Amino acid sequence: MEREEQVALSAARYKSAPSGGPRLLFFSGGTALNSLAIELKRYTHNSIHFVTPFDSGGSSAALRTAFDMPAVGDLRSRMMALADETCAGHPELYRLMTFRLPKDHEQEQLRQRLEQISQAADPLSSALKQPVQGLICHYLKTFLSAVPADFDFRGASIGNLVLTGGYLQDNRSLTPITLLLAELLEMRGIVCPITQQVSQLQVTTASGRLVVGQHLMTGKEVPPLSERIIEARLEHPPGQIVLLRPAERDLIESADLLVFPPGSFFSSLIANLLPEGVSRAVAKSRARKVFVPNLGLDPELCGMTLRDQIEFLQHQLGKENGTQDGPSIDLLLTDSKLHPEVDDRLICWLQEQGIELLDVDLSGANPERYDEQKLCRALLALAQS
Repeated sequence: MEREEQVALSAARYKSAPSGGPRLLFFSGGTALNSLAIELKRYTHNSIHFVTPFDSGGSSAALRTAFDMPAVGDLRSRMMALADETCAGHPELYRLMTFRLPKDHEQEQLRQRLEQISQAADPLSSALKQPVQGLICHYLKTFLSAVPADFDFRGASIGNLVLTGGYLQDNRSLTPITLLLAELLEMRGIVCPITQQVSQLQVTTASGRLVVGQHLMTGKEVPPLSERIIEARLEHPPGQIVLLRPAERDLIESADLLVFPPGSFFSSLIANLLPEGVSRAVAKSRARKVFVPNLGLDPELCGMTLRDQIEFLQHQLGKENGTQDGPSIDLLLTDSKLHPEVDDRLICWLQEQGIELLDVDLSGANPERYDEQKLCRALLALAQS
């Protein structure tokens, strides 16, 4: 009961003054964490979200092929989750940024629709107030002026196209456009890609098979790999190294809690740790490090137990530090009633590793997902303690 009271008290305190809430940092990607982010912004406006820019499928693939750029879909998605939807004008901007062009229309028809949006001649953009309307239209015009003639507009996210226009205008940097959108949306947290360098995620499987491209390993667009992944790395141009930038390094070192959250294990979590400098920054951080494992089926975890996941995560975090001595992860946070692998054998192994098991009630309506409010409150209590 003492712990439950501590969790409730910390949540109530943060909810009363979220602007002073803790800096929880998440290494994530995709949409798996968006519902938690929406819940989290009720308690803190200072959370930090690193997202992966390696998506190689869907509409992101069309943008990456056309402009040789990082993927921006996960960036846009998390920004929308953290937007303050209560402020005047934000519903219209949110609607535009989350709108996707139809998949069943002709290319010329889709381009004409986008041109109308860029000229504020479409309800999506005409509803925006100045100066927001002028800025958004400007970035869409920049995109249209550079887009190849054979670009596939089907299913394209307008938000992704706005980000791309900003990226092209600002010397192939995502920083100015993300900062601007963060201000316009009054985002309740920080979102940034773990790197802005162009690279592809690649993995090696137990049979020695090399798979290049995130969309080939998630089991969403093509069948799952059906064999264990034993290594993950980034493919980049010869002579280049994918680096963590100083700004992102400082964010890691400033965090009150480092969270390795649920989501696709390799393409979301491990991919965030691959740029050089990430594991060094994590090791340097004095914040506690907590791993929250998946509950539902993750096709990327074929052949891997929960212990295997922890060992892989530990190994990845120790690569740059030249040692595996001592735990890189301080805590395993889960609900043993939902995760059947949390048994006496695993508990003994965790104790040998110096990893604390925090087994709390995180159950909700869906047995394959943690309850967002319970998970959010448990993490807030860890940041305080």
